[in-house]
Amino acid sequence: MRTRRKPDWLKMRPPSGRRFTDIKSTLRDRNLNTVCEEANCPNLGECWSGRDGPGTATFMLMGDRCSRGCNFCDVTTGGMEPLDPDEPANVADAVTEIGLDYVVLTSVDRDDLPDQGAAHFAETIREIKRRDPEVLVEVLIPDFQGEPDHVRKIIDAGPDVIAHNIETVERLQWPIRDRRAGYEQSLSVLQQVTDESDIHTKTSIMLGLGEHAHEVYQTLSDLREADVDIVTFGQYLQPSRSHLDVFEYVHPDAFETWRRVAEDELGFLYCASGPMVRSSYKAGELFVDALLREGSSVEEARQAARAAAGQ
Repeated sequence: MRTRRKPDWLKMRPPSGRRFTDIKSTLRDRNLNTVCEEANCPNLGECWSGRDGPGTATFMLMGDRCSRGCNFCDVTTGGMEPLDPDEPANVADAVTEIGLDYVVLTSVDRDDLPDQGAAHFAETIREIKRRDPEVLVEVLIPDFQGEPDHVRKIIDAGPDVIAHNIETVERLQWPIRDRRAGYEQSLSVLQQVTDESDIHTKTSIMLGLGEHAHEVYQTLSDLREADVDIVTFGQYLQPSRSHLDVFEYVHPDAFETWRRVAEDELGFLYCASGPMVRSSYKAGELFVDALLREGSSVEEARQAARAAAGQ
C-alpha cells in the first residue's frame, strides 16, 4: 500500500457564499440530491459559489443510494427506495428557481428497476425542456447494462450532451468499477449515441490509479473510434480509507500533455484536463454552451471555456 501526501496543486476552495447557501436551500426544500454532495466532489465550493456567473449544480436522480459498488465512488451502495414520481418536476422547478441556463443531470445506478430508471431519467429531461427549451441539458448516464432500448429512451428525450464515463483503462476496469460495468459495454453506449443521433458525447478518465501511458493512449484512441466528442481527465482522490488507494499524484504537466494529445493529435472537440477536473465540471459545460448557444467555432469555444476556468 502506498501512502502519499497530497501535493500543493491539489487545493480546493471551501464551500461558502450566498450563492452556495441559496442553492443548498433550494435542493433541500425540494428533497433533491446532487452528485456534488454525495460523491464529495472537490469542486463543490467553486461550482456552487460561482466564479464569474451563476453557480452550477449536478442533480443526482433516482435517490442517493446506488445498486453498484464501484471502489472509487463515495455514493452509498444498497438500500434503494422506490422512485419519487415527483422528482422530474421538482428538478425542473429547481432549475427555474436557481436560474440555470445549463443543467447537468446524473444518477445512481438502479439495476433493481426493470428499465434501470431510463424512463424516469428521460422524463426529467423533458420536464426541464418543457419549461424552457433554451436550457441546455447535459446528462451523465449509467450504462443501463448496455441495453440499447434503455439508452434510446435518453436519446429520444433530446438532451444536448450525453455523457457516460469509461472511468479508467481496460486493464483496470476491475477492481476500480463494479463487475457489472465494463470497458466494451461503456464504449457501446457511447457508440450508440453517435450512431443514432447528432447529440454531443462526452466521457471521463481518472488518472493516478496505476494506469500506463500506452493504456491511456489506447483508451483515447478507442473513444475516438466511437466518435466521442469531449473527454475530461482528473486526478483520482481517495474518498475514504475504505476506498482504493491513490497510486500516484499525477503532475499538472502530464494533464496538459494529455489535453494536447486528445485535441491536437486525436481530434477530440474539447478536452478538460487537470488534477481537479471532474466529469461534471463547468469548463466543459462552458465549451458546450459557447459551441451550441453562441454558435462559436470549436477553437473559439475552447478559448472561452479555458478563459472562464482561469487556464
